[in-house]
This record gives sequence, C-alpha cells and structure tokens, in this order.
Amino acid sequence: MNRLRFNNVGLIDRSQIIEFEFNSKTYRGFNGDTLASALLASGVSLTARSFKYHRPRGIVSCGVEEPSSFVELTGHSQAANQPITTVMIKPGLKARSVNCWPSPDFDLMAINQGFSRLLPAAFYYKTFMWPNWRVYESHIRRAAGLAKAPALDSKQEKFETRHGHCDLFIAGAGPAGLMAALTAAKSGARVILADMQPHTGGSLLNKNLTINHEPAITWIEAVNKALSQHENVTILQNTTVWAYREHNLLMLTQRIDRDDLCQRNWRVRAGQVVIATGALERTLVFPDNDRPGVMLAGAVQAYINRYAVRPGKRAVVFTNNNSAYRVARDMMANGIDIAAIVDSREHVEKGLQNLVNNITIFKQHTLIKTHGHKRVKAVSIQSQIDGHTQKLSCDLLCVSGGWNPTVHLHSQSRGTLKYDDDLATFIPDNFAQPGFCAGGARGKFSLGQALTDGANAGALAAQAQGYSCHPIPCPDIEFEMPYHIEPLWHVKQQRPSDKSFIDLHNDVTLADIHLAIREGFCAVEHAKRYTTTGMGIDQGKTGNINAVGAIAQQTGSPMDEVGTTIFRSPYIPVEFGTMAGIREESVILPYRHTAMTAWHRDNGAMMYEAGARWQRPGYYAKPGESFQQTVDRECRVMRQGVGVYDGSPLGKFEIKGPDSLKLLNMLYTNSFDSLENNAGRYGLMLSDDGLILDDGVSFKLAVNHYLMTTSTGNADEIHRHMEHFLQIERPQWDVKITPVTSQWSNATVCGPNARLVMQALGTDIDLSNPAFPFMTLRTGTVAGIYARICRVSFTGELSYEINVHTRYALRLWETIMAVGKAYDIAPI
Repeated sequence: MNRLRFNNVGLIDRSQIIEFEFNSKTYRGFNGDTLASALLASGVSLTARSFKYHRPRGIVSCGVEEPSSFVELTGHSQAANQPITTVMIKPGLKARSVNCWPSPDFDLMAINQGFSRLLPAAFYYKTFMWPNWRVYESHIRRAAGLAKAPALDSKQEKFETRHGHCDLFIAGAGPAGLMAALTAAKSGARVILADMQPHTGGSLLNKNLTINHEPAITWIEAVNKALSQHENVTILQNTTVWAYREHNLLMLTQRIDRDDLCQRNWRVRAGQVVIATGALERTLVFPDNDRPGVMLAGAVQAYINRYAVRPGKRAVVFTNNNSAYRVARDMMANGIDIAAIVDSREHVEKGLQNLVNNITIFKQHTLIKTHGHKRVKAVSIQSQIDGHTQKLSCDLLCVSGGWNPTVHLHSQSRGTLKYDDDLATFIPDNFAQPGFCAGGARGKFSLGQALTDGANAGALAAQAQGYSCHPIPCPDIEFEMPYHIEPLWHVKQQRPSDKSFIDLHNDVTLADIHLAIREGFCAVEHAKRYTTTGMGIDQGKTGNINAVGAIAQQTGSPMDEVGTTIFRSPYIPVEFGTMAGIREESVILPYRHTAMTAWHRDNGAMMYEAGARWQRPGYYAKPGESFQQTVDRECRVMRQGVGVYDGSPLGKFEIKGPDSLKLLNMLYTNSFDSLENNAGRYGLMLSDDGLILDDGVSFKLAVNHYLMTTSTGNADEIHRHMEHFLQIERPQWDVKITPVTSQWSNATVCGPNARLVMQALGTDIDLSNPAFPFMTLRTGTVAGIYARICRVSFTGELSYEINVHTRYALRLWETIMAVGKAYDIAPI
C-alpha cells in the first residue's frame, strides 16, 4: 500500500487503515483518502472504459470535474454514477466501474474501437430511424450507458430537508471564501459558508504554499478557529451548492456519514451571495489524449501534497500557461523524475525557468501523440518551428490547458459572461442578483489576488445588508509569478484517424465538432446537442471551453461571438431522495396543520400530505385492522350511518367588487349570471391552454360578494392564476381577492344520519330539505358557535360542511364526536 506513498506530506490520517473493494478486489487506504487517491497509491491506473468507444480510461482530475472514471457503489451505500474522485473510502465500501463488462481490464465492448469510423457524432440520429427507434433503444442503452438506478428497497440511508436564512451566503471555502467569511463575520452579519470538501481551504490544501511565513494549513486552522468564535457564522462542510435560483435562493446538498442520515438538502435564502467557487483546470486537445496516465497538472499536485500519492515515476508536463511550473516544482521536490516540460508558448519567463532548474523545457513545442494502451508509456512531441519530432518515455503525462472560473452558479443566477483575452476564458460580467463573485471564480487566479478579492467581496456584501464593515488586511504570502497563458485550443491532427478528445466523458472528438460545423450546426448550443459535448455528468467542466475554441477557430469567429452554452442546475448530480427529503417531526419543515391535527394523531390517524404542505388524516386504523379493512369500514360508515371528516385545507377565497361576476365567468367554463344569494354552483376552471386546472363550488354571499372554494393542492396556484389575470389581463376590473383558507376551518358531517347529528348539536338553522336545499349556504349557530354551513356533498351522501372560525374548530369537532356517539359516528 505504501510503495507509491510519500512519507512526509499529505493530510491523510495514516493511523487509520481502511479496507475497501474495487471491481471485486480488496485494497487498502488511509482515512481521508478518496477512492481515486487510494487506487493511485495502490498502483491502479486503469479504472474505467469510455462511454461510446470503450477505450481504456484512468483518473484525470481530483474533484467533481472528473470526466472519465465513474463508479457504482453497491451494498449499504448503493449509488450510481459517482465520480471516483469524490467517493471517500470507508470500511465496507464496495465500488465497481461502470460501462464495462466484465471489467475495465478486459471489456468485450471494446470492439467498438474497430468500428469507430462508423460511429461519428449523431450517427444514431441517421442510422436508427428505420423502422423504429424503439427497436434499437434497449440495445443502445446497454452498450453505451451508465450504472443502473439504485433499487428502491436497497437505499437504507435517509434524506432530510432544512431551510436556512442569512445576510450573506458564501459558496466555497477556499482562500477567497475564507477571507470573505472572516471579514463579514466581524461585522455581525449572519453568514453561512458552504464548501464541498471535508476541510476548508480549497486549493490551498493541494499546494505547497506559505502564508504569514508558515504552511498554508496553519493559516486555514487559524481562520477556522476565528470563525468558530462567531455565533453568527455557520459552516457547512461536505456541502455542494448545486443550484442558484431567483431571489437569492440556493439549493445545497450536504453529505452526512450517519447510520440514520445520508444526505441533507438545504434551501437557503440569502440577502447577499458571494460566489467563491474557485477555478477548474482544463485539458489540452491532442491525439490520444485520453490514455490512462494522462492527468490534469493541478490534480497531480493535489495527489502529491494532499494525499501523499506518487501518480507516476517519470513524467512529462505539457502546458500553455504558467501554473504547470509550480506543479513541476512540487513533483521534483518529492522525487518524481520529470523528462521534460513541453510548452507551446514562444517565451517562458526567467522566473519560471528558475523554479525548475535542470529540467529540459521544450518551448514552442506541442505534444502530438501518446503511446501505450492501458497506461501511457511514452509521448511524441513536435517543434512548431521546424516540425522536428522526438519521443520521450514516461508513465505520467501532466497537462494544463489553463484555468476556467467556475461560473456555473453565476450563470444559473442569470448573470452574464464575457471573454477575457488575457486569461483566455470566460469570466463573470454583470451579476443579475444581489451578490458578488470573488477570487478564482472572477478570474483572480493568484493567491494574493484571491485573498484580497475575497475580503473586498465580504465587506461589500455586508455593507449592502446595512452592516458597518471594512476588508481585513491580506496576510503575507510568498512571491508568485503573474498568470500568463497563450491559448492552445487543439493540436493539429497528424492523421484523419487520430482521436483528439474534447469531451472525455461523452467521447466527443475534435473531428465530431468539425463534422457538426460542416453539417450546419455552428451555434454553440446546436453543436452541443449534435455532438453531446458538455451534456454528461461532468457538464463539460474540463472540456467545454475547448469546444468553444474549436468552433471559433473552425468558423473564424471571435470567442465572444461563439459564447458558451447555458450552465444548468444541478452543478453536480443530485439524488432524487435528496431533493424530496424526509418530512418528519425531527426536521424543521413548514407543514401546515389544521386545528384538529393533534386530535387526529391522538386517535390513531395516519397523516397524509394533502397538497400545499397540509397534513390531514388519510385513514383511522383500529387495532388489528389492515389498510383495506379500514377503508371498507369507513365506507360502510359513510353509506349506512354517519361520519365526520376534516375539510379545513380546502382552498377558500372571498371575492368582492363590482366586477366579481365578470371574473367568475371568465375563470370558469360555465356562467354564474343566474346564481342567487346563498346559492352555490359547481365550476370547471381551465388554464390558458385549455387544460383542466381546477374545479370547485362558488357561493354567492351577497351582491358583488362571492365565496370560492378550490381543491387543497391547487389553492396557491389558483390564487396566482387569479391575481395574474387581474393584474395583467384585466387591470381595469375592480375586484378584491382575499384568501381565507386558514381563517375558516371545516368539519363535514356526512351520511344518511347527518341531519340527526346536526339537530342534536343544536342549531338555529332550519335543516329541512325545502328550507336548506342542496347547493345552498346558510349562516347561523351550531353548538353555540357562529358558522357558515354549506350543503355540498363530496361523498355523494347527505352532507353539511360546517365552517367556523379556526379558534373554535377543535371545540366544534369534539362536540360533534361527543354528540355523534349516540349515532355511532366515526372520523373518516
């Protein structure tokens, strides 16, 4: 286990050895390892097969941006399509590679590689239309699919939902996010800081840097301690912000390792938002750039410094920017032999060369091919000046095509992007909602820039919420070379058969992009759908910008004109269980309860959710009764005797004004012109496209005064529908709508003996059929309580819907049960 480990670096806990299974083989790692780092430390380089061609694939990155290696977790922790780089190892973990059979080492579907010329982008659109797509669908899904969805009864973990509110929400706890939190915390603002990692620090955990003349981890611990002393700060670790909705609503998934809880879904409403999500490194596009052993340079740096893993023994570094030189320095410091640095740029600053003394630097060279099969064994490089080529042996290729700000959340919030020529990437432009981007997420890639930018963003956000706040001073850091890049969107292919992958996840090649353009799909959104680039689980985090660059070069268009595709939520895959959450008493969730809810529970009711977040009784089971027996008994009570049910959640609206009748006639398919006072009429409501929206009974209380009832689940939607109509379609109409659902509670006495119970309750209303016919309303007292009684039948039997002010509802219900005992009344 230790043959590929370093001894004096890393943040793993070497005192805790953990055994786990991968593809039915047992391996060992340390506490703090991901599945990826533990496998690399065990010498496993082949971890997957590609989506379409089933080519050998290995680990490329170290985070959620992983495009190549996905696993299916089995057993107690069953989950599908998990990036191998985000799965933390734990005792009993069982994982297997997806989309390969019987294993990544020998995959029968690798035969697809022999027919790759027949499988270009969109081939299935043209090939499988005759005689019917359904004939081929199941076979295609088996051949080019991902893991199966977990079985319903196999997921023993639980999910829950929580709601949060804050003055300032910070997404990302890297250097910029920590500085923003520390600055805002001192102002007294309520701060929530969320980060997807188990530890705060972000990119600082992956690099060998010093802050205030000490290791960066020391500074991180000091900031954590300072934040923990502020009661106004909440830190959520292992938490990914996956969606940014309107009105500063953020959706979060928090991963929790407990027997009774697996994941928690947060819905956070913030006054201001600071997006400090950092930046992601992008790949370089060249022939056979997908072999196992080809890794992002920043990921190699992370595996060395954070996980103490040696990803290879002899490496080549291929780059077009400055950042790869620090990676090379860390590799040298830990004994990894570097064959050469291949830099596509013409000039390399002297300061960078000093970082990597004694390493050969091939300036103005590109990498034109990798050699090997299940692991890279050598690479071929070529001079851009005279075309001379040479071969370098290696078992690790570190590539860095530059850095892209993580703009997904900014884009989801409807913020705009612009292309920055100096950074060769798209950066945030205008923010559409109250908030800021900071640090790497704003194109500030150096540590000094990130720290300063984070402090400024935290201060501005706190000030916008009315707090007095000033940026805290930036700590001392070591000198950094300014970031410089010369874009290299792809290396020219030597042969038509070469495969230069732009999207490693979906097997989209440079040739596929060119084919899409030849067939007229030049717009970036069209090319995305034609080729499927950026449509996988990784959402093109490492490859999308290269696709945009390829389109720009091929069409001769500026990058700004090509633009980007829309970054849709979720930022990472989210399980449906997390979105739904559980709804139980241990979770703070805004359920709506009627005045009788406690009585229902005390008397054995099984509570159901009844739309619009109401809880109401589903049935009242007696000891020893099955569900069907309970239903049958309650039906017999209704048909032969008398029952009572809680109808309080029914939607209720009072409509008043000179144009009230016009509104009813417009909303419903039938006319209410002839409706008399204290009479009701059933109505069917349609949406603008002619589909049934709702139904209910409306009563005329007086001239220009109506009581409308709606279904429980649609009450809120109908209110929006009516207000939209009055404010947008007919603003000149004089109508006032007042929701009274919660003001009036309802106990409905129904069944053949309903009139007997009503008379026993005592009322000043004449209950006879001639005086109180069906579909009418009467007001008076029942059991000494002022009430509106409606003769409407939901069950088809004689029914009296007794509506009283909510404060009297429980007293009415208990009186009904006491008086109705003589008639064998039962709650239903």
